[in-house]
Amino acid sequence: MNKIDVLLGLQWGDEGKGKIVDVLTPRYDIIARFQGGPNAGHTLEFNGIKHVLHIIPSGIFHKEKQNVIGNGVLIEPYIFEKEILALREKGVDVKENLFVSKKAHLILPSHRMLDAANETYKGVSKIGSTLKGIGPTYTDKIARLGLRVGDVNSKDWSKKYIALKDSHLRLLNSLGFTYNSFQIDGLNFDDYERKWLRALDTLAKINLIDSEYFLNEALKDGKKILAEGAQGSMLDIDFGSYPFVTSSNTITAGVCSGLGVSPSKIGNVFGVCKAYCTRVGSGPFPTELFDKDGDKMRDVGREFGSTTGRPRRCGWMDIPALNYACMLNGVTHLILMKIDVLNAFKEIKMCLNYSIDGVETNKIPYDLNSVEISPVLKNYEGWKKNLEGIDTYDKLPSQVKLYIDTIEEITGVPVAFISTSPDRKDTICKIQI
Repeated sequence: MNKIDVLLGLQWGDEGKGKIVDVLTPRYDIIARFQGGPNAGHTLEFNGIKHVLHIIPSGIFHKEKQNVIGNGVLIEPYIFEKEILALREKGVDVKENLFVSKKAHLILPSHRMLDAANETYKGVSKIGSTLKGIGPTYTDKIARLGLRVGDVNSKDWSKKYIALKDSHLRLLNSLGFTYNSFQIDGLNFDDYERKWLRALDTLAKINLIDSEYFLNEALKDGKKILAEGAQGSMLDIDFGSYPFVTSSNTITAGVCSGLGVSPSKIGNVFGVCKAYCTRVGSGPFPTELFDKDGDKMRDVGREFGSTTGRPRRCGWMDIPALNYACMLNGVTHLILMKIDVLNAFKEIKMCLNYSIDGVETNKIPYDLNSVEISPVLKNYEGWKKNLEGIDTYDKLPSQVKLYIDTIEEITGVPVAFISTSPDRKDTICKIQI
């Protein structure tokens, strides 16, 4: 029986997973998202056109492939509908090759209101939420109060919806807000709710499935499946920089609960990382740069959130964090993204260890949020050369190879692919898989 391969981020998200899923899709029959929701933003570029997906798997542009939204994903119907309409404008019809788990939970308009209220209430302690309702929806899921995709077709749907919405409005009132206190994407609550309710019709027309059976039967039939993660390992609810994390398990373990497959069915784990680091929102970032080098990374790398548009914080490669993520995920192959962003740097740095109270360590401390960390940096000579169009590893400058060799040597994980531009064609295969 085939095993399910996994592709996920090893940093704080925004590693470039969308491009790599698109590159790898021809090798697979099914692409399946296993967690997260519209707080994700997977960017793909080909034929000179940029595409951003939030909920739908990144294999959707390959019409012969099946794309599954698993039970661990959160779906916001109005955002989902807009995504489908945008795809149709590009000539992509999702009717035949998009499948949605009936057990996936729904983000209600009132979830998004609660998200905004919670962030406002926290003030300077806010976590930097995308305000897409992720946290409140996962809260209801764990509290066994949530609504799922399959509920949309139930006889008592309206009753369930109103009951949950009313409970949210009571929570808003307890925080000192009303449902008119915030707008959702520029609309008042009533207007947004009307659009959201109409969008349920679009969702109901998609292929709704019992995804755990669908995927396990596909494996038995010899089909190849790639599980696509969202966000990054350092945002994992259990092992990330808590509380500045997302509300789901972003690591390999989340594949099992987010798709309904057993651990024994996990195959290759492709870990995606940038040649440097970025982070959106609040939270610790040991290698963050506050100088012209950080500004250069942001400008050259177009480091602005694909979901929020917020400028990303930028810093040097963090090896202790990368090692940690490789350990948690059982990474079998590394994929190095955006190395071309470093083309313009005369000198490049890499954090090999942390210094905490004068003591060096290569481990992530439990109290990462409260300790003072100084990165122990090593300097590398830059290559000062455009890498776009280089199609084999041997043709890369020696300085690039040294940088990659160092990452492989320290992590003990081989680099399988290197991305040298945003376009899907500029992806070097270093080792055959």
